Amino acid sequence: MTEADDEQKRRAERARRVGLFRYELIQDVIDPALSARQRGRRARELAAIEHAGPFGEKIRLSRNTIDRWARWYRAGGFDALVPQPAIVHPRTPAEVLELAAALKRENPQRTAAQVRRILRATSGWAPSDRTLQRHFERLELRWETGAASPGAAQVFGRFEAARPNELWTGDALHGPVITGRKAYLFAFIDDHSRAVMAARFGFSEDTVRLAAALRPALAARGVPERVYVDNGSAFVDAWLLRACATLGIKLVHSAPGRPQGRGKIERFFRTVREQFLVELGGAAAASVTGLAELNRLLAAWIDTEYHATIHSETGQPPLRRWQAALPAPLPLPSPAQLAEAFLWSERRKVTKTATVSLHGNIYQVDPALAGRYVELVFDPFDLTRIDVRHDKQPAGTATPFTIGRHAHPKARPEPGGPGQPEPTGIDYLRVLDDTRGRQLQAQVNYSALLDAAPPAGQIPGQLDLTRLPGALTGGDNS
Repeated sequence: MTEADDEQKRRAERARRVGLFRYELIQDVIDPALSARQRGRRARELAAIEHAGPFGEKIRLSRNTIDRWARWYRAGGFDALVPQPAIVHPRTPAEVLELAAALKRENPQRTAAQVRRILRATSGWAPSDRTLQRHFERLELRWETGAASPGAAQVFGRFEAARPNELWTGDALHGPVITGRKAYLFAFIDDHSRAVMAARFGFSEDTVRLAAALRPALAARGVPERVYVDNGSAFVDAWLLRACATLGIKLVHSAPGRPQGRGKIERFFRTVREQFLVELGGAAAASVTGLAELNRLLAAWIDTEYHATIHSETGQPPLRRWQAALPAPLPLPSPAQLAEAFLWSERRKVTKTATVSLHGNIYQVDPALAGRYVELVFDPFDLTRIDVRHDKQPAGTATPFTIGRHAHPKARPEPGGPGQPEPTGIDYLRVLDDTRGRQLQAQVNYSALLDAAPPAGQIPGQLDLTRLPGALTGGDNS
């Protein structure tokens, strides 16, 4: 089978999966046993929810799309739901690609850029590096280190940042179960010193908990030049990229399936397991009252044990090595810069009536922005305050018109987190009750006065008002 035939087969399979997805979705809409009203109700229900797409992605469909697919099926059956392959004419001549593949096979260490230079030198023209790279990947002509020695282990050279805050490496670790919920540790370490820049447990492995760990670290430790993370959902969120862009940090993700560059953070997590989490097994974890206590214990272990112990690779305590080469004073981001970096933003088109929608809420904006795309900047925990920007310039605020949601769907609070403060343990009514009880105890015991023997001349059972606190003195008391 030629390469073209293989590519055509892959495209046909993808088109078939799309057709099957469309048919599965509209089965109830095209059911002749249902009335028109029932089919319309089902179409509206399908348009209101998310669906797992043909390739696993989450998608939403409009009512018009569902109705259009139903019309296609009624007119042409299942084949009408299968996308027709586009007629694509290759821009690069086949003989050029064959020559490029021959050059790669001749010397597997040649990169796509090197092959392009050879082609340009010999024929005066060459396709782009990316075109050649994709061609080599399809033919499985990528060269790997150690390919000349079958069975040999791949060797990675040691790397260490030359100075503090040049590179931070971050990752997440599955932690213990606290108060019936699993905790996750977000941590960042300095590559040069191995000092812990950020470490915080949360009840979710999401963007909000990542921000809760990273923001105080940037405020106290400064801004790194680069941040190196993996491809977890929290680390590929658009919020993190925006925060790094605002503060001038280069965000680098590791290649999928090649975690070797994160060896230092993985070694730190191993130390956490062996020295900290091992002490939280069984009854010890049950005695932890919540995240606040867990994070307090973690901070105590880091400050008193990890940062004070000489590191086996550097020969110095991590925190001392980090502090030794820092500039004085350490440049720190301003509160305004941090606040801007940790805001979220979404792009919306302003309607003809000068309104925008955001997660079910409707906002009124400047009428001059009608028909234009704007950036909505907001705190994820407070959707009542939205700043509007057009072409990166402030364009006023969005006035709430219809508010059904006060927080972003991803902004799920946790005990001790934003939007849900921890309980103080103060019961105001019980405090008042205890206070009243103490006041009553301090007053005169009237029953004891009644039981005491009356003075001479006094009728038994009769109170002597002159002996009571606050009794009138002098004058006629009758």
